[in-house]
Amino acid sequence: QLQLVESGGGLVQAGASLRLSCAASGRTVRNYAMGWLRQAPGKEREFVAGISRPGGSTYYPDVVKGRFTISKDYAKNAVVLQMDSLKPEDTAVYYCAAAPYISNYHLMSSYTYWGQGTQVTVSS
Repeated sequence: QLQLVESGGGLVQAGASLRLSCAASGRTVRNYAMGWLRQAPGKEREFVAGISRPGGSTYYPDVVKGRFTISKDYAKNAVVLQMDSLKPEDTAVYYCAAAPYISNYHLMSSYTYWGQGTQVTVSS
């Protein structure tokens, strides 16, 4: 069983950076494709970053491409989301999720394991 715990959220001003971390336990992140997803108030949960099981491929929707970077930290058994040039529209609860294999990172049903989420608030 894989457990995921997110951290690193907070309140920042537009243009700032935040680094979210998702600590995994119970299993190694090497054996999972992983993603970051977010949900803003009144909106559906959406995909923001994904990384393949071996970690060699990353995926981003256009809305965050060039600003967000996902990576795996094998030493800490974690997946990290570096968020730069944050905008007020990035305000949401950010979730880490994983599955042994993922064919479509955009689909919420692709993910088997979920963290509890961490709040990110970007003020203008």
